[in-house]
Amino acid sequence: MQIAKRLLLLGVATAALVLVTLGGHPALAAGAGRGFDPGQVSDMTGFDPAKFENPGGEVVKIGVLAPFSGDAAAVGQIYWATISWVATDINRRGGITVDGKKKKIALIKGDTMGKPATTKQTVEKLCLQEKVDVLWGTSGSHLTAIIQAEADKHKKLHLNSNSLSDTLMEGKSFTPYTFQHIWTTYAVGHTLAKYFASRQERKFYILNQDYVFGHELAESFKAGLKKYAPDAQIVGEDYHPLFNKDFAPYLTKVKASGAEVIFTGDWMPDSSNLIKQSRQMGVTLPIAGIFLDDINALHAVGVEGSKGLVFANQVLVDFQDGIQDKWHQAWKTWSAPYNTPLYEWLGSTTAAYVESIYWLVDVMERAGSTDPEKVIKVWEGDEWNGLIGAKLVMRACDHRVVRDTYVGEFVSPNKWYQGCAYLGQITTIPAEFVTLAPPKDLERCK
Repeated sequence: MQIAKRLLLLGVATAALVLVTLGGHPALAAGAGRGFDPGQVSDMTGFDPAKFENPGGEVVKIGVLAPFSGDAAAVGQIYWATISWVATDINRRGGITVDGKKKKIALIKGDTMGKPATTKQTVEKLCLQEKVDVLWGTSGSHLTAIIQAEADKHKKLHLNSNSLSDTLMEGKSFTPYTFQHIWTTYAVGHTLAKYFASRQERKFYILNQDYVFGHELAESFKAGLKKYAPDAQIVGEDYHPLFNKDFAPYLTKVKASGAEVIFTGDWMPDSSNLIKQSRQMGVTLPIAGIFLDDINALHAVGVEGSKGLVFANQVLVDFQDGIQDKWHQAWKTWSAPYNTPLYEWLGSTTAAYVESIYWLVDVMERAGSTDPEKVIKVWEGDEWNGLIGAKLVMRACDHRVVRDTYVGEFVSPNKWYQGCAYLGQITTIPAEFVTLAPPKDLERCK
């Protein structure tokens, strides 16, 4: 009922897209609905993700599942920077009160290496040997499906803030122990389709990673175009292996297709390689995607190479609270590999990860427990104010977040970076346009 009312209000209040500038997101009452307001961040002087150490004494253990080695190790580093930031902040506030005690946050690395077999073994170790309270991660919907199954088996709370596949929370895949904070492929595809409906480009080339997420995302984008821009054309569609080194064969086809936009769901390192190789080959088309904010890659192609990229996310900088400034000041003293421009500001993708963990610890604090069953009762149907003041709703029946989404074009000059283009004006897409309906194959949603 609460969700239905929210969507109705959105429909009444917003008949079209809402244009806002950076920092212009509508703010809700400061700290409303959240016990751990990111605007009240601790003094983070001396924090360095490369030097994070777990506290002693009573702790809540979070198992961080990520590719900390292998081709996608840079993704694991990003995850670690964000989750260690939140853990440090919460610990400096004294921890959270759960199970009748004040407990701090401990982080246990679980290296998936980006491989299914390794992921399963790692989850088992975290659950049985490390005895973690929560599992967090990971990139790759095929790997997240494994984590969900293991979380259900071992009755461990699992927060998915990294994998977007629609099917993860549907039918037999659903488990009450998993909550999906990150937006879905449906939301991504429909967000960008709605955005391009108001632009002149009508010829799109889809270039995605060849696994469940890439294919689902393509179908969502095509469905969104059919709904919001029926005169648009898909002039090419290709899928490449994960951690692809050579995009030349695909980009050659893009050049011959007459495409006006490349649509991609690629994440690092593929997204970065796609940007760099496309510009090296003289393909200057706008690239539209959700993982285009690798600042190191943007600096590599410079202002002209990064100008015009279309970036969508569930959180877009900047933030009304003080977290952004404290992050930036702390970054100035960080050591490798965190002392590059990639980490200079709390960006959109990293902000979403940070947001998810603040919500997690806030729910646990309000539940007063690490018991998954008690946490589930509090989180189902919960309404919470995110980093930019926008309200998030955790839909009770399928544990997926309902929220507005955002799109921005990279421009220069911008307030963030001099060596590359970055976000300028932001378009808000209200939740009613991008929210996937509750799954019909899930009995609890009927």
